[in-house]
Amino acid sequence: MQPLVKHLGMIDYQNAWQEMRQFTDVRNAATRDEIWLLQHPPVYTQGLAGKPEHLLHAGNIPIIRTDRGGQITYHGPGQIIAYLLLDMRRWKLNVRGLVRLMEQAIINLLASFDISAQGRAEAPGVYVGDEKIASLGLKIRSGYCYHGLAFNVNMDLAPFSSINPCGFSGLRITQAKNLGIEVSQTRLETLLAQNLIYLLQQQEPEKITRSCKP
Repeated sequence: MQPLVKHLGMIDYQNAWQEMRQFTDVRNAATRDEIWLLQHPPVYTQGLAGKPEHLLHAGNIPIIRTDRGGQITYHGPGQIIAYLLLDMRRWKLNVRGLVRLMEQAIINLLASFDISAQGRAEAPGVYVGDEKIASLGLKIRSGYCYHGLAFNVNMDLAPFSSINPCGFSGLRITQAKNLGIEVSQTRLETLLAQNLIYLLQQQEPEKITRSCKP
C-alpha cells in the first residue's frame, strides 16, 4: 500500500514535530505510512550534531533544537516541507538509501522543468550548480523514520544569511522561483509526492520483478 499523502498547510514547527513523534510512538507493522506536505512559519532548527557557532545572528526568528540529524537550517513560508513517516523495513531501505531517494525525488522534479540538479555524498541535499535548493534531515527510531526534506520554492532567502546553512560557511541558497519555475506551490507539492512514491515503489522487490516482465 502506498503512503497516505496529507497536504496540511501552515503548521507551527513544534506542533508538527510533536505530532510526528506521537505518530511514530504508537505505530506498528500494520500502520500505513504517511507523507506530510506543509509549510512552517519562520524558524531555525538545530539538528543533533548542530554546533551553536553556525548560528551567526538569529534576530527575531526562534531557534529550536530538534532530534533530526544534521546541523542548522531555516524554514519559512514558501518552502515545501515533506515529512516522511515510513517503516524502513517495509521498503527495505537503510538511512543512506532513503537519503538518496529523497534527493532523487527533488532531482527528478527539477529535471521535469529542464533544470539539472545533483546530490553530494559529502553534504546531503540537492544542489543546482553550487547553490543548495533542498536540505534533508531524518530521525530513525525502532526502524521507523520521521522528519524529511525541505525544498525552497518561493520564499524570503535572507534568513539563510544569518546561519552557516547545514554547517557550511558561505553556502549559497537558491529556490525554484529563481530558476524560472512559476507553477503553484500546490502543484509542486503534488509532483514531489508523486516522485517520492514512485521511487519508494521501486524498492519493492515484487514490483521490480513484475516491471521486468514483457
